[in-house]
Amino acid sequence: MAVRALGGFLVLLSVIAICEAASVFQPITDAHRSAALELFKPTDGSFGSLEEAYGALRSFEILGIDKKPDISSATCDSVLETLGSSSSSPKDLFHALRVNGILKCNVKEDAFESVVSRLKAAISSASSLLEFYYSIGSLELIKGQSSNVNVLLSDADGIFRSIKALSQSDGRWRYSSNNPESSTYAAGLALKTLAGVVSLASSEIDQSLIGTLKNDITKLFDSVEKYDDGAFYFEEKVVEAYEHHGPLATTSSVVRGFTAFADVTFGNIKLPGDKILGLAKFFLSIGIPGDTKGFFDQVDSLACLENNRVSIPLILSLPATVLSLSKKDQLKVKVSTVLGSNGPPLTVKLVRASSSGSKDSSVIESQELKFDKESASHSLDLPKSVDVGRYAFVFEVVLHDSEHEKVYATGGQTQVPVFITGIIKVDNAEIVVLDSDLGSVESQKKLDLAGENVVSLSANHRQKLRLYFQLTTPLGQVFKAHQAFLKLRHESKVEHIFVVGNSGKKFEILLDFLGLVEKFYYLSGSYDIQLTVGDAVMENSFLKAIGQIELDLPEAPEKAPRPPLQPVDPYSRYGPKAEISHIFRAPDKRPPKELSLAFLGLTFVPLLGFFIGLLRLGVNFKNFPSSAVPTTFAILFHVGIAAVLLLYVLFWLKLDLFTTLKVLGFLGAFLLFVGHRILSHLASTSNKLKSA
Repeated sequence: MAVRALGGFLVLLSVIAICEAASVFQPITDAHRSAALELFKPTDGSFGSLEEAYGALRSFEILGIDKKPDISSATCDSVLETLGSSSSSPKDLFHALRVNGILKCNVKEDAFESVVSRLKAAISSASSLLEFYYSIGSLELIKGQSSNVNVLLSDADGIFRSIKALSQSDGRWRYSSNNPESSTYAAGLALKTLAGVVSLASSEIDQSLIGTLKNDITKLFDSVEKYDDGAFYFEEKVVEAYEHHGPLATTSSVVRGFTAFADVTFGNIKLPGDKILGLAKFFLSIGIPGDTKGFFDQVDSLACLENNRVSIPLILSLPATVLSLSKKDQLKVKVSTVLGSNGPPLTVKLVRASSSGSKDSSVIESQELKFDKESASHSLDLPKSVDVGRYAFVFEVVLHDSEHEKVYATGGQTQVPVFITGIIKVDNAEIVVLDSDLGSVESQKKLDLAGENVVSLSANHRQKLRLYFQLTTPLGQVFKAHQAFLKLRHESKVEHIFVVGNSGKKFEILLDFLGLVEKFYYLSGSYDIQLTVGDAVMENSFLKAIGQIELDLPEAPEKAPRPPLQPVDPYSRYGPKAEISHIFRAPDKRPPKELSLAFLGLTFVPLLGFFIGLLRLGVNFKNFPSSAVPTTFAILFHVGIAAVLLLYVLFWLKLDLFTTLKVLGFLGAFLLFVGHRILSHLASTSNKLKSA
């Protein structure tokens, strides 16, 4: 029956976080492809430089993007121009040849021959690491693009020693003999350059030099930094460097260097597999970089790790979100390379699944996961002995193809916390009112916590209340819920919350009302009883009202504590108020319309009298000034008088007294000025006439 019950409950696998043993990282996805098309956008069919063009083309090539922008025509013109120019530096030639390796521009053989002769001359006079890096890298590119040009180095052993002379005892490199500072970023460039020297050597290089360089790589990896999630990275130690490189660029340089050197040498470079896998985790953990240089470094480094001869990292992909599964469903686990392609033949093994948070922790036997070829994923059937609870699933990737040529880094075991949930059965639930003195049962009622029934009880301060119930898992085991609370709420909304204890086989709480009278503030009346039981693995967690109890408590003494003020409902304080209805009083009676019009006519009588007075005084324009300046002041004087009259009208219709006085003050000053000028002119004219 227990097995049948287990088949019916739901299983919830929640991969909430990753333990310190390892972290879950996802390989390159379609999100990177979309980001590449957004980041690498050409302008007028070309990029700003050949270096940017190569970053875009190489990223598109690694990610398998077919619908990429067409930049072949303009970019090839730039490539041909750079290779044909005698003033092009080794750095310019290097970037042009990298682009040509992808676009296959129509470069003539004589152009290659001219470039090779210039590069060999640059190598013979080179004194810095960057000069060697660009020159040798360019020759190595020409070797793969033209078979008719001699790019081999006759003095490869001497060149190798010249570059090796810049190395330091800790595995790092100097940029030149004049620069005492050593750099981790420069170490990656040096390893990439020495790999090119080996591939271009016309004769075999001294194997003791190769062995020494392998030891330098091991020393370089001794300085690798580590994050708590298992990711490894290289940090640039040079503080006063001409160009500072961050962890992404520095780690990318080292990865390109040691993978390139491993590809051209015999024998394996002894590097721990967990560090190789840690480097892959570092590149995957940074997400999608927001700049083109960082994006290219990330994608190109992952491509180098996926095809290196040291060890190829494999990524174990587990669900990163909460899954709700039935017993018939399966947990999908994928094992792939860092770029998302399917990994080699292997076995994903569930080493153990131990429950946590309980004394009786269990260990489940090892179980191999089933592999589905169609979905390229492994699936886990939960053992029937797995009950609800908190578990730690430990996954281990095991290679079973011993004859495979490639070496893989699987990272050992990956541990993830898992929650398996189900329906918890609630049994033997009872609520009892006991006599405080004798301990006899006053009333006892069964509770159906899965149903809708409620109980009604009564008690006084001399009695006790006891509640108990049992929780069992689908396999019949005792279940200890994380939370169990009993809440009593008075009709005045005062609440009291009590923790329901666990005695081992059952949950039980005993409330002695005699000792709780002060806690209850001596409030008699009806109390609602509410039970809350919950757990992260309990699918039927509940908050249920189980009934009411009528408490008869004694009267509160004078110095007894008062119940706290209940918080005001914010909705009632800030919510909409009741609508206010207002009725205006009836308007007063107004005079007849004819009377109002007659009064309006009377207001024009003073104005009419003003004009009659002007006619009686004999107003004429004979004395109006004829010269320009006096005429202007005369006009302004009359305009000012008209403005004062208009102000009186506006005061009558609209303006208040204060505004009218302010404007009248400005107009008065104006009239005083222009009036004085025009009157002075008239007086002067009158005096001249009298004297004449």
